[in-house]
Amino acid sequence: MDKFLINIIACPICTGRLVHSKKNSELICQKDRVAFPIKKNILVLMEEKSRKVI
Repeated sequence: MDKFLINIIACPICTGRLVHSKKNSELICQKDRVAFPIKKNILVLMEEKSRKVI
């Protein structure tokens, strides 16, 4: 995922910063504790497609 895009994309729930996890291929909102998947190099920013992070 492009670093420029990671820096400007915000969490759709709280508009906070997202952190890229290369290992799991997802962007994580540490405030809301949710992870948004990246499928075939496309970020899925839908709350119903996200997963809870423990």
